[in-house]
Amino acid sequence: MARNNNNSIETIQKTLDLAGQELRILHQISQFISSTLDLDQVLRQIVDLVIDVTRGDACLIYLLDVAGENLVLRASKNPHPRLIGKIAMRVGEGITGWVAKEAEPVAIARHASRDPRFKVFHTLPEDKYEAFLSVPIVAPPTDRVIGVINVQHRRSHRHSENQMTLLSIIGHQVGGAIENARLYQETALRSTQISTLAEVGQIIASGRYLEEVLQLTVNIIAKMMQARVCSIMLVDGQKNELVIKAAKASSEEYWRKPNLKIGNSLISRVVKEKAPLMVRDVTKQEGYQYPELASKEGIRSLVSVPMILKNHVIGVLNVYSADERTFSNEDLRLLSTVADQVALAFENTKLNVAVQESQEALQTRKLVERAKSILQRQTNLSEEEAYKRLQQQSMKTRRSMREIAEAVILSSELS
Repeated sequence: MARNNNNSIETIQKTLDLAGQELRILHQISQFISSTLDLDQVLRQIVDLVIDVTRGDACLIYLLDVAGENLVLRASKNPHPRLIGKIAMRVGEGITGWVAKEAEPVAIARHASRDPRFKVFHTLPEDKYEAFLSVPIVAPPTDRVIGVINVQHRRSHRHSENQMTLLSIIGHQVGGAIENARLYQETALRSTQISTLAEVGQIIASGRYLEEVLQLTVNIIAKMMQARVCSIMLVDGQKNELVIKAAKASSEEYWRKPNLKIGNSLISRVVKEKAPLMVRDVTKQEGYQYPELASKEGIRSLVSVPMILKNHVIGVLNVYSADERTFSNEDLRLLSTVADQVALAFENTKLNVAVQESQEALQTRKLVERAKSILQRQTNLSEEEAYKRLQQQSMKTRRSMREIAEAVILSSELS
């Protein structure tokens, strides 16, 4: 009887301890939820909390990308922080992907790397850890999976029910905080995008030369997109090539690379298909012509959008990121809008040049007519003979008809 009472007391004590830990966790979560809306800071606080609760040797947080297809490493404790944002896996891939797909936790006490679901990343030392605990991060109100928390131990470790329960509580409670931080981040980004479009619009409306408009545009887009390289290439219809007209790059070598033949290059697909192109890693993409230059420039992902004018592609706007990145629909909409603005600027420039050339031609014609009249009056030449005299002088001196006409008029006025 006494033994049963002792067991009951121990059970009650464990329940009270667990309840106390739950309350402490909920209190900590509520504190950092109310303290910041910065997503990176929220994730760092979650990692610290998980390590504190589980006494694990490492913790990694993966979040679904905007497309909902890939899990991207967004925060970690102990594994290399420089790999944050660079490690990604598809939903269903590896233990982490399995947890995201099935929305169920996984606990492995030893030899985690022998599990058939385990995926090896040579840049992460995960295979050096014996024990592995992974739980989904879910967002209210539908408990939609938005990420995964992984806890690792270097030595064999049997995860207690309390640890699994507490980590599952964290996974459920922090989902809302992450979604709020993401919403805040997206709102700030949208505000930046609107400002960017306004700035590009002002540049285009300023009447600057086209070359200056293109260069200022790539500078603005590179800054807003945090791009490693941003470039605008225009179509040379005679040579059937794409030619770099403006670029924001880390070296002059990007400028010096040869023009791209339309039909033989990856980016030329944008011209032929009149549709955006996204590549997660250009260094591994078949058809990309400069993988060595990409590695040297430190670029990985690419998004390229067409510049369309009157249903014809006149060029492309390219953005390269330093890390592997999934570009969002918002990114595509922004870049497509900028591409449309630049195409319009190109058309306006052509119209302005045509008007200017027309005005100059008209002015030249008036000057030539006046010079002919002077020659006819001074030398008794016919109109045709006076015109031929001007032509001959133009060819002899290698000067334009306008310059010869202006010289005749000036001589007449001085005499």
